Amino acid sequence: MTGPSNISKRRATALKEGSSDYLAKRAELVEIAAQQFKQSGYRATTLAEIGRKAGLDRATVYYYFGSKEELFREILRTGVDANIRECVRISRDEGLSALEKLEAVVRQLMKAYDEHYPHMYVYIQEEMERIASEKSVWAKEIASQTRKFERIVLDLVSQAVRDGELRSDIPVSVAANAIFGMVNWTHRWYQPGGYHSADVVGGAFASIFLDGMRVGKKR
Repeated sequence: MTGPSNISKRRATALKEGSSDYLAKRAELVEIAAQQFKQSGYRATTLAEIGRKAGLDRATVYYYFGSKEELFREILRTGVDANIRECVRISRDEGLSALEKLEAVVRQLMKAYDEHYPHMYVYIQEEMERIASEKSVWAKEIASQTRKFERIVLDLVSQAVRDGELRSDIPVSVAANAIFGMVNWTHRWYQPGGYHSADVVGGAFASIFLDGMRVGKKR
């Protein structure tokens, strides 16, 4: 009991002091863990494996993170929080129409996937519904952030329908899920630096959705 307790105290002290070396090593471990979770899955990845990639033994890893779950939590926080903040900003921009906001949100999501790769993809890959059903505080926080993003998209689609810009014959929830389906499926094939940039992909998705949903497109 003495060992783990001592490591926990040292970790808390180091986090509070926040030295550049300590924070840099934590950031390195987050990046390594994100890559391993994406490659092998959360369940199959071990702290020992993450430590080996960083040149650390398992005991030393505990000096930086108390558990694999804590690493996972930090991975999600890094990508999800930044994306939600920007999407909220877009949704509150009074200089944009609902249609323009929708396009900006789709582009932003792909931008976030690119800038925080593979952090946000780890969340999608590790079954969002499973994480959302967990009872821990951090899982509830992530689920709350996800619902906030979903609500932004739903509200913007609804507003665009009310404004007469988007078709009303398609249920709002179906239209919103079409957006989620397009962007979330990219975790199966998108990688930064690939043939198509995040901006190109985001723009294409926005065009596919908006062109198909504009008033007058009904067949």
